Amino acid sequence: MNKYIKRDGYIKNIEPFIGKNLIKVLTGQRRVGKSYLLFQILDVIKASHSKVNIIYINMELHEFSYIKNHEDLINYVDSNISQLKENFLFIDEIQDIADFEKALRHFQASGTVEVFCTGSNASLLSGERATLLSGRYVEFHISGLSYLEFLRFQGIENNNDSLFRYIRYGSLPYLKNLPNEEPVIYEYIKSVYNTILYKDIVSRFRIRNTTLLENLLLFLMDNVGNLFSAKKISDYLKSQQINLSPKVIINYLKHFQDAFLLYGVKRMGITGRKIFEIGDKYYFEDLGIRHAIWGYSINDMGKILENLVFKHLQRNKYEIYIGSLGKNEIDFVGRRSSEMIYIQVAYRIDNKKTHEREFGNLLKVSDNFKKIVVTMDDYIEGAYKGIEHVHIRDFLSTEI
Repeated sequence: MNKYIKRDGYIKNIEPFIGKNLIKVLTGQRRVGKSYLLFQILDVIKASHSKVNIIYINMELHEFSYIKNHEDLINYVDSNISQLKENFLFIDEIQDIADFEKALRHFQASGTVEVFCTGSNASLLSGERATLLSGRYVEFHISGLSYLEFLRFQGIENNNDSLFRYIRYGSLPYLKNLPNEEPVIYEYIKSVYNTILYKDIVSRFRIRNTTLLENLLLFLMDNVGNLFSAKKISDYLKSQQINLSPKVIINYLKHFQDAFLLYGVKRMGITGRKIFEIGDKYYFEDLGIRHAIWGYSINDMGKILENLVFKHLQRNKYEIYIGSLGKNEIDFVGRRSSEMIYIQVAYRIDNKKTHEREFGNLLKVSDNFKKIVVTMDDYIEGAYKGIEHVHIRDFLSTEI
């Protein structure tokens, strides 16, 4: 069996679909652990099936570089099919195969092999591909390690030192193999960043001026959780002698999101649930990447905490919005089925004005769904007029 630390939450979600004639697609940023989840699924299948034939393709390995398109893929799989066993196909980083969706449809329609694949692009199954494979696949979004997973991977206790280690270095699983030394860790993280930037964005979208692309990304790293439109970003960059049109910025933002480097969050009216098309906030998949490139500072802790809360909501399968209530704003509104949750985030509540803003905004929301203020205060008061006050470490340690 392959050596790995199990991520049982994902396997629990995927396992009901094993044995079903659906293509299983795992998507997420590079190095968040998709490949090892394939290994874990593979071992689950081996343990539950008496006769299996595993066909494994990793498009990052040179030995598979000759598989260029869907015809090459079909030919390779057909030549490795067993007539005496159940056939399972695992393809890592399938987006590197041209017209792969045609092969997936062929495999699914023929029923000769059950398919599991990974991809590092959010548009992997969009547009014509989605139409071609409609109703034939199920997608699972894979994130970096949650805080509790990080503790388990690192073999450390749940305390404030561990929390700051998670905040500072991020959620990439491979960090468990590195010494707890900032230069070493950030050097690895920078290599991951460069792979995402140049392979998944610059090369894929044929971007010539990488300096402008990186300048926009640095701007977003500095402005985590700030509300922007493409025009406002363009106007600001022009004031810094960086000329990027709103149209180009929109394209670059989409590229960042397609590579799962960051996520855009839209505003939603608390009353009427209207989604506003203008003005988004942006949060990163991995804070370690943000800190390795931009730098880590305690002065950024407010925006860092927002990013942590966003990712925790995402891992708990909430649709996430910025709440708009007249002139007031709710940092996060989470919607999951018929549930709603409202969250305000602050570094510390150390004066009356901050207390009134964070709790007061939530008190203006008239429904009875859960409302939480998340901070890093040394002293947590518990609850105020029905609104929970929770330390960030406790928030990240609990399913919501």
